[in-house]
Amino acid sequence: MSLYSASVPVYVQLLSSMQTILDKTIAQVAARKLEQATILNDRLYPDMFPFARQVQAVCDHAAGSCVRVAGGEYAIPPRDETTLEQLKERVAKALASVQGVTEAQIDAGASKDVSFPMGPRSVTMRGDNYMLHFAFPNFYFHLTTAYDILRHRGFEVGKRDFLGKIPGFPAA
Repeated sequence: MSLYSASVPVYVQLLSSMQTILDKTIAQVAARKLEQATILNDRLYPDMFPFARQVQAVCDHAAGSCVRVAGGEYAIPPRDETTLEQLKERVAKALASVQGVTEAQIDAGASKDVSFPMGPRSVTMRGDNYMLHFAFPNFYFHLTTAYDILRHRGFEVGKRDFLGKIPGFPAA
């Protein structure tokens, strides 16, 4: 299996599911007459990132890893979203970045060094190690944490929403 096959379709599936989750969240926030800032700033524990930052990290790890492994430069966009709709736009942009790389670019980058920012320093790893052992675990961590914040606060999103459309899975 190629690095592209192991990464890009998974990112597409789960970024699409994040869009569905945000749609449901937007509807439920409106129905409950909640302030969006309440959910955007909600977190599971005081030392963890809030919901908005979790979604931003999901986008940054997916788009950043694909663009960098494909040989491009990825500048992390400003983290200035103040509405759920703006977060949904960020997810759409990340999805477009992921879909904008080719199989040939990703697979060629698998064996090349990739540099990326990590806090105040720059880290360099081989492309496949970066994608599979750094970007993927971080992507899943932040996606799961964003989902868990919503579930913890009683939002009606479920496992099927989290998983999204699974290629090859029979329709119910």
